[in-house]
Amino acid sequence: MAIVSAVANPDGDRRRLALHSPVDGRPIDELLVDGAAEVRAAVERARAAQIDWAARSIAERAVILRKAVGVISARRAEIADTITLETGKPRVEALGVEIVPSCDFLNYWATRAHRTLRPHRQRLHGYLRPFKQLYMQYQPLGVIAVITPWNAPFVLTLNPVVQALLAGNAVVFKPSEVTPRSGEWVARVLHEAGVPADVVQVLHGDGETGAALVDSDIDKVCFTGSVGTGRKIAGRCAERFVPCSLELGGKDAMIVCADADLERAAGGAVYLSMFNTGQVCMSVERIYVVESVADEFIELVTRKAAEITYGPGDKDMGPLFWDRQRDLVAGHIKDAKEQGAQVLVGGDVGEGDGLYFQPTVLVDVHHGMKIMSEETFGPVAAIVRVRDEEEAIRLANDCRYGLSGSVFTRDRARARRIAARLTTGSVVHNDAGVIYGCPEAPFGGRKDSGLGQVNGVYALRGFTHAQPVLLDRWQPKRESIWYPYTAKTTRDLDDLIRVGFGTRLLRRILS
Repeated sequence: MAIVSAVANPDGDRRRLALHSPVDGRPIDELLVDGAAEVRAAVERARAAQIDWAARSIAERAVILRKAVGVISARRAEIADTITLETGKPRVEALGVEIVPSCDFLNYWATRAHRTLRPHRQRLHGYLRPFKQLYMQYQPLGVIAVITPWNAPFVLTLNPVVQALLAGNAVVFKPSEVTPRSGEWVARVLHEAGVPADVVQVLHGDGETGAALVDSDIDKVCFTGSVGTGRKIAGRCAERFVPCSLELGGKDAMIVCADADLERAAGGAVYLSMFNTGQVCMSVERIYVVESVADEFIELVTRKAAEITYGPGDKDMGPLFWDRQRDLVAGHIKDAKEQGAQVLVGGDVGEGDGLYFQPTVLVDVHHGMKIMSEETFGPVAAIVRVRDEEEAIRLANDCRYGLSGSVFTRDRARARRIAARLTTGSVVHNDAGVIYGCPEAPFGGRKDSGLGQVNGVYALRGFTHAQPVLLDRWQPKRESIWYPYTAKTTRDLDDLIRVGFGTRLLRRILS
């Protein structure tokens, strides 16, 4: 739905949105907007249904969700058709960026949820160990609100929804109004697998619907989208002490060291800045290449970018997914050119009625340009020559975003050293966006790139309340610190401090 516009609704007071193809602008759908009343009713149904869902064991919930892998496999052509219709992305990206990782996430979380969420004993240290036993158990939060974007509408919806469900929560989610049916497939797949209808529900609409969902009787918000909207959600959640996770924008830097495999680095610079038409939060948006290899690297990038095919049909690159995004990308390139940037490839909108934008390579860019400071979200490789790795690290960190980053070098130790100095949520060696596809790896940003994490053990546990339960091992005849206080109480405590913590050997025993 490249273009979303309001249309008259003769059937009632609810608004309708007209949706148009990003490929050629033709109308493809209409959307009935859910208002505050529909949001409230959905959350109430979820609240009631969550009780029985949480009463099932983790293993029972995992069996149902594991069936969804088979449903996606069987319905993959239909899901891919919907994604390509709404976004215009090539079918290989609908399959490779959306459906393959969705199957993997489902399989991974369903297999490991029991191990991560089961109650377990936690070893105590020190002087309490003889008297107490600590157990950890994980309680579902209740009803989770999930709000997801249009750039990867199926996988970015499915991943947090599945984690929340496995943890015993009910979920009410709102996909973007730009790609509503792609997101809707998540609910359809899960219902077909056996998740009860009210345990996972989909709402449709724009920002008003999302705001109503955030303000409703939910227990956590999981949001993926813009920084501006993320700030509003964080403020609303803070007022009510509702936890939230926010996966926001990125302006990821790629550092090309002097010892890099330049053929791979150049191929990565082009693909990792332009796949999904550059509309990926972990897309490479800034490239810093060491001067000694810059000429060869830029020549390779220019040649590879010029070979990309784009347009309708079986091409490498499809259109931008939203008309507003095309204007933003064009504006960033215009600003860069006015400040002296040189366009080596592309640099303009594509021909025809679709929202196509040419694969673009820019050089002579600097941090005073929007293309190097604001999220572009388009098929642009912007390259900066740097003296050495030190300058590359400094410039990479000179950004209000901190989602991810990449280092291209033949030396793994060098990659780790540079990574340790980058203020980013994650770093990838000789690659980039693949980090989100590693469910073991906590994924979340620093600075303006967000709050919390969407993968890793603690992301799954983040959909629960971790409840410690402290049990008696045995009860002494008299508690040493309970009333009434006596002279012996004081002596015992003084001896504990003097002997237990005053000698090195006993400190080690008590640690």
